[in-house]
Amino acid sequence: MIGNDWDEKLKVIWNSAGFNKFYQSIMDEYDKKTIFPSKDYIFNALKLTSYKDTRVVIVGQDPYHGEGEAMGLSFSVNKGIKIPPSLQNIYKELEMDLKIPPKNDGDLTNWAKNGVLLLNAVLTVEKDKAASHRNRGWEPLTDYIIKVLNEKKEPVVFILWGNFAKEKAKYITNPNHYIIMSPHPSPFSANTGFFGSKPFSKTNEFFKSKGLEPINWNLN
Repeated sequence: MIGNDWDEKLKVIWNSAGFNKFYQSIMDEYDKKTIFPSKDYIFNALKLTSYKDTRVVIVGQDPYHGEGEAMGLSFSVNKGIKIPPSLQNIYKELEMDLKIPPKNDGDLTNWAKNGVLLLNAVLTVEKDKAASHRNRGWEPLTDYIIKVLNEKKEPVVFILWGNFAKEKAKYITNPNHYIIMSPHPSPFSANTGFFGSKPFSKTNEFFKSKGLEPINWNLN
């Protein structure tokens, strides 16, 4: 499915009759409706950030549902697409926190290649219908991903923005790891505690305290 060590870690899911039945139903919808992201990008987060290389997890809800936006990475959009408001606020906080200036596109692939797993809890969506694939069958997979990351001996930082993401904290019980929680970067909540939360510097300070290399949060 993925082509790296996630296949071994997730084989209990890949071999599950229930998951395969659900997954086939999603594939069938691609033939009948407009579903995002494209089939090749459904598992993009796992393809770009292997289990071994995952050092940070940023949990999103479900893919963007507008034409050409979703690319299989939470909060990220394809080049050439207008940067969504939540991502604009993430860029603002990054600049305030680490003095890293925003770029003119919303592609976060560089983060993914530097150990940041950009994981949506739901991996597909019907065009123009937000949350249309929620509670269909993706959550057991993505919850399991968090559970197997919780088993890692190496420290992992879990960044949980908003109430939906905070629900995943119950799966993170390993004292080796670090959880950063704040309000969602959405314009509706960014001013209630997201701005000034310093998730990027807190992540790097945690790794430094463990004698580990900080994350490269550069966007390019």
